[in-house]
Amino acid sequence: MSVWDDLTGQPEAIAIFSAAAEASAAGGSDDSSMTHSWLITGPPGSGRSNLAYAFAAALLSTGDPEADESVRRQVDARSHPDLGSLSTDRVIITVDEVRKLVATSNYSPSVGRFRVMVIEDADRMAERTSNVLLKALEEPPPRTVWILCAPSEADLLPTIRSRVRSVRLRVPSVENVADLIARRDGVDLPTATRAAREAQSHIGMAHRLATNEEARARRAETLEIALGVHSVSGAMLAATRLLSLAGADASALTAERDAEEREGALRSLGIEPGGTIPPALRAQLKNLEEDQKRREKRSLRDGIDRIMVDLLSLYRDILLLQLGVETEPINLSIYNKLVTASEQSTAQETLATMDAIATARRRIESNVTPALALEAMLVSARRTA
Repeated sequence: MSVWDDLTGQPEAIAIFSAAAEASAAGGSDDSSMTHSWLITGPPGSGRSNLAYAFAAALLSTGDPEADESVRRQVDARSHPDLGSLSTDRVIITVDEVRKLVATSNYSPSVGRFRVMVIEDADRMAERTSNVLLKALEEPPPRTVWILCAPSEADLLPTIRSRVRSVRLRVPSVENVADLIARRDGVDLPTATRAAREAQSHIGMAHRLATNEEARARRAETLEIALGVHSVSGAMLAATRLLSLAGADASALTAERDAEEREGALRSLGIEPGGTIPPALRAQLKNLEEDQKRREKRSLRDGIDRIMVDLLSLYRDILLLQLGVETEPINLSIYNKLVTASEQSTAQETLATMDAIATARRRIESNVTPALALEAMLVSARRTA
């Protein structure tokens, strides 16, 4: 099995990284193939981190197929001794986290040809944090490779952009994502295709919609709520319900992970399940719980944003019907309701609603109370029944 098999819709990027890995294995140093600092950019769901770890696995490979399968599993589990990784579920990556990663980047490889350091969501570094990383990129050890991931080059400092080779990913097609989900997750192709279309080719969200019935139900209810807003009071009630749906979605994403983390922490501390936690160890678990609370807050904000993206897809479909554009809607499963909604308003009103959604996203990102932002947005979305 190749490290590139679980990637889709990115043939040009895969060719670049595959050539670099092959050049490094052959001892090549041509600037056109291998370099020691990379930046993978692309829209959410395009597979930035998946490609980063596939490249890491290729760089850490030994050439022995059996051993390389073990390397791939270790990279997937983030447990390879020559792999350093940093990701965050919080709003920012802290300077201490980057300092720790930079320190480990100076170690010599223990079993592979390289020491590979991956930073997901590198755009979440503040300027001070980025400057800590900059020093490591300016003078990296000869056998260390840095791979950064971010939505766009503009999200990073110019000084960092000047020291990395940037590879831009594109949005994969619905067909490519559906084929991947069907093959990898064992989902029938019609379900995978619907999930890929409604996720707008976001690979992670397509996987979730294809494999989680509750996630599909929450998305369907989101659209029903928006289509049912016909008054200001209805907008207020709808905002409350949307916020509740976002909370339920966030809880579903974090609950299982939180339980696994706590169980792992107790096991590493030598505490049996259900056993008493010694006072001396309670501080460590308290730190874990605080991290989980911060992650839950970020997950709620992400859940609200997912709702906004789904609503934008809804009004995009309505607008195209109003303009007479013949194209397959994202929300094909509720086509008749889209037609009805398109007849209850004008294209100008639909555009105003889409503008209101974009405004609400900016307000929430600026720490405006989500309930107020959603209410203002849905007031604009109300239509005469």
